[in-house]
Amino acid sequence: MTSSSTSPTIWQDRANHAARSVTALFGRKLLFLPGTHLGAVLWQGRHAAGQPTPSTPAQEPGTQPGPRWRAALRRMRPAASLALPWHYWWQAHYVDCLVDTGRRELGGGATPAARFNGPGRPSAGHLASRLVTGIRLRNALTFVNSYYDDMAWLALATLRLDSLAEETRRPGRRRNAVVRASLALQFDAACTDDLGGGTFWSKKRDFKNTPATAPVALFYARTGQHAKAQALLDWLDATLFDADQALYLDGARLNPAGEVVLERAVYTYNQGPVLGALLELGGEANLARAAVLVDAVQRLLTVPADSSGPGSGSVLRCEGTGDGGLFTGILCRYLALAAADRRLPDATRATAARLVTDTADAFWSGRRPVGPGEAGAGREGKSIFSLHAAQPAAAAYPPGAAVELSTQLQAWMTLEAAAAVTAAASA
Repeated sequence: MTSSSTSPTIWQDRANHAARSVTALFGRKLLFLPGTHLGAVLWQGRHAAGQPTPSTPAQEPGTQPGPRWRAALRRMRPAASLALPWHYWWQAHYVDCLVDTGRRELGGGATPAARFNGPGRPSAGHLASRLVTGIRLRNALTFVNSYYDDMAWLALATLRLDSLAEETRRPGRRRNAVVRASLALQFDAACTDDLGGGTFWSKKRDFKNTPATAPVALFYARTGQHAKAQALLDWLDATLFDADQALYLDGARLNPAGEVVLERAVYTYNQGPVLGALLELGGEANLARAAVLVDAVQRLLTVPADSSGPGSGSVLRCEGTGDGGLFTGILCRYLALAAADRRLPDATRATAARLVTDTADAFWSGRRPVGPGEAGAGREGKSIFSLHAAQPAAAAYPPGAAVELSTQLQAWMTLEAAAAVTAAASA
């Protein structure tokens, strides 16, 4: 079955499976606190019996780990997670994924029976709200951090969460509005005339880049501050748009001589929020830029699909592990908006839809199940997705390997984008 012949219902089922898998493997309360939720940075299943895990040394011959200390380690895991690196922006995209799932629950009537994880579990929107609470507590009782792009992603996610709450006829939490008011002050401080405009990346204030400027522009556009949003897009177009590739470069800084130096790397996720902001603002010039950008993504940011999978030749390039594990999922989120936007040319919309569904098909066909003995009963049968759409998960994450949250959010995000694309097409 190819992506073009897969029904919206099947895509919704696939997205629900991804949501159940990620929340089961990575989701947990913060230090057992009620009303909280967070995504663990890593999940690692048990390796095959009698073999060491890839990240731990083999047991000495003739020795067995005592059941008491093994149980103690399991009890310590939630507290030990506080010692792991804190990835604020991964959690922001976790919120966004839950909002995607919540919107599909809304389409199913917003009843307990429509919930992604069964009628006895919290709705996706409720879980997302708990996650925002967990983020604040884990981030030392504040939503402010040192990176403006991180804060922009959370501001966008809480904006969508409130929109979901309004559509379910439940008023959005006052806290979310406070979050955005606080973060908007941060964005205003980061958008200066240095380097001719744009948004600083961090509070070091020595680098302006697409990853910060584009989501801040999208936030301004979605909150009615259109002049600010357009000014940021115009700066991106004048400073970081590479006309030869028709793609946006990473960033710009001043060297000691006072000259502007470009960071010329091109990443998939940089293109996504630019595309989203162009569509949000609209207008002939912005829509023309959006169409050019979708075409450039198709030409330059795709790789051959796994020949054994159902894809039709190419899928979006993925950017590896760590932060890069989120990049292509973010691009897919905004390509899905382009696919549904009737102001764009039909060919552009078809290209955007094909990029999303073919990449989602590759992630789906390349997944591997959590096997017997690899995890507890509540996790067996859930899926691990590859960090590359063109590579099967069994190769990227064999049993016993440490799996990063970012890469699993990427696959979930892509499957949600495919569900949205096919639902819009059928409507």
